Amino acid sequence: MENSSETIFSENFLSGNGIVENHSVARYSSASNTIALDWQESEDLLPIDGSNLYSSAGKRLFDIVISSLVILFVLSWLLPLISLIILFDSRGPVFFIQPRTGRKGVTFSCFKFRTMHHQAAGQRQREFRQTAQNDSRVTRSGRFLRRTNLDELPQFINVLLGDMSIIGPRPHAVQHDAFYWAHKEYRSRYSIKPGITGLAQIRGSRGETEQDQKMFHRVKYDLFYANRRSLKLDTAIFFWTIETMVKGDKNAW
Repeated sequence: MENSSETIFSENFLSGNGIVENHSVARYSSASNTIALDWQESEDLLPIDGSNLYSSAGKRLFDIVISSLVILFVLSWLLPLISLIILFDSRGPVFFIQPRTGRKGVTFSCFKFRTMHHQAAGQRQREFRQTAQNDSRVTRSGRFLRRTNLDELPQFINVLLGDMSIIGPRPHAVQHDAFYWAHKEYRSRYSIKPGITGLAQIRGSRGETEQDQKMFHRVKYDLFYANRRSLKLDTAIFFWTIETMVKGDKNAW
């Protein structure tokens, strides 16, 4: 990343053909050490069916009810327990709060239990790197939390705040999105709210995307879900996720 007031990320990594859309870019400002993702309201991305009662109102009701129940009956006792385990295992805060991309490219603070050795916020911003298998940055307790998806539980707070949905495309770190933002199909996944879990995750398309093909498959799952989201599909993904948590996910590092 260049040390300039503004750097434009324009490579089209997903398609690999070098074609870019100059009006849709990610801009880095060294002055504020932040990345801004452009979003064009006039752009024809995913069609949003306002007549669909579940998509327009029912899904938010589903999110509020489920997240409230989880916070009240699960997080209320599990949060102190996991917090103690994290604090005894390594130095640093209990929570990892990271800027991630929300609906229409709007950045929000995403909550997770910390699973890595603590770094200063500025260092994390400068040295973004995806978690790899056997990553030395991950703590002992972090490996268990990631394998069982328990590290994502604080995101039910994000759901209640309206930043996320329970089911939807996973929100990526803003730095990660910047490398793919020039691709229209990739941006389309953010036409809806990101989720704690999604179709891509329960189908095994998660973890490090060191190959563009892996990201391509993830986006395909996300767009399939976005065009077919319903109460039935959301309920199925929700329970499939619980099953994965119990069994453990081999792609969660």
